[in-house]
Amino acid sequence: MEKKTEDIIGRSLNALLEDETFLPDLQGNPRRQAFKSLVSILSTPNHINKSFLRIALENGTVVRIPAFRVQHNNTLGPYKGGIRFHESVNEDEVSNLAKLMTLKNALHEVPFGGGKGGVIINPREYSPKELNLICKKYVQYFSDILGTEKDIPAPDVGTSEREMDWMMAEYKTIHPGQTYRGSFTGKSVINGGSLGRREATGKGVYFTFRYMMHNFIKNNETWMEDSDNLFARTAMQHYGRPLTIAIQGFGNVGSVAALQAYQCDYLQNKVVAVSDHNVMLYNSDGLDIPALIEYTMDHEGDLPADEEALAEHAIKATVHDRDDLLEQEVDALFLAALEDQIHPGNMKNIKARLIVEGANAPVTEDADEYLSEDGVLIVPDILANAGGVIVSYFEWMQGRETQFYTEDQIFELLYDKMQHTLDTIFPQFFKDPFPLRQNCYIHAVTKLSTILYRQGKLF
Repeated sequence: MEKKTEDIIGRSLNALLEDETFLPDLQGNPRRQAFKSLVSILSTPNHINKSFLRIALENGTVVRIPAFRVQHNNTLGPYKGGIRFHESVNEDEVSNLAKLMTLKNALHEVPFGGGKGGVIINPREYSPKELNLICKKYVQYFSDILGTEKDIPAPDVGTSEREMDWMMAEYKTIHPGQTYRGSFTGKSVINGGSLGRREATGKGVYFTFRYMMHNFIKNNETWMEDSDNLFARTAMQHYGRPLTIAIQGFGNVGSVAALQAYQCDYLQNKVVAVSDHNVMLYNSDGLDIPALIEYTMDHEGDLPADEEALAEHAIKATVHDRDDLLEQEVDALFLAALEDQIHPGNMKNIKARLIVEGANAPVTEDADEYLSEDGVLIVPDILANAGGVIVSYFEWMQGRETQFYTEDQIFELLYDKMQHTLDTIFPQFFKDPFPLRQNCYIHAVTKLSTILYRQGKLF
């Protein structure tokens, strides 16, 4: 995954190097040297912070838990990115995700840089008291590099508003008298968080899909019908007809995106398959998404895993292996679980022609190239799942101003900001030969490169 991001950054810079309208003041050897500097700056993090958290468990055992905070780039503003608690977390993964955050913020014109954190645990194996201690220790060990104007963490896989509340409280204890509300985002509303933050990523993921497949095509149908662009043809083949959707992952992102699809009046779509870490559920007539969400709220986030549970809650579906979801005969596949879900081992079995990345980096480099060459339209993470960081920015601003928006105002601001990005990216994408991911990277790298040049950081 690390190589994929570096390769796309490199290809983006190569495309810009040949574009004489980009940084026209740089010519000849100085231009080539500046672009070498850009490759170095954008492909490596500024700081990699590592520690082993010393945790006394309730059974009396003391353990040392590896933890990371990677700060990739702060050209546009303070480092920003989630903290994930997962047993597979590693330094390369966290470093790559920090890099993606830098590009995502640049793409959506959010005044943050890119960072990411990780703790190597399975949070299900720890008690709330132990998780509280892990959160406190994380802040204690990294307190010098965190802060409202330095580095602002948020929830990620395995963390939620609860953990952010704990962490902000510890930050406040360590830094008495300093501003603290903006030190963490994704907090509970009563603790200074923003209304709508929990649903923001899922809503943004579905909004991106809906806007592309309804609003944008409707407003540009004439020229898109005549386009020989490979991806424009894929989009037009699915425009204006019923669409079936499968969603991998039924947490905060997947469940919210599923509910948005279920309630959508713009598209004729139905969610026929969903999965979590245990099971896949399927119904060709469309799943009862509100009933499934209600079930997960009473069962620690898990979907019903057998026929008995389905029958008890009057949910019509058949139970399948969780991994079967990716290869379903559907029009659109939403990936809202973890990295590297579509890879060389299964990429030839993917039948969906529209893929939306709700998770970070769920398609490997080889699979991305293979599917794109076949005309599969992949809406990348950098574009689709930015709702969380955008609303985190609104939360950060509200904490600084101590004035708060209503939920309706938050979603209106979110959709306006995402629409601005989509209206910038889609016209170029549907005329270019580049896949959408490459197009987004070029746009993000253009902004970062211009600012780095203007700040005199390429010498």
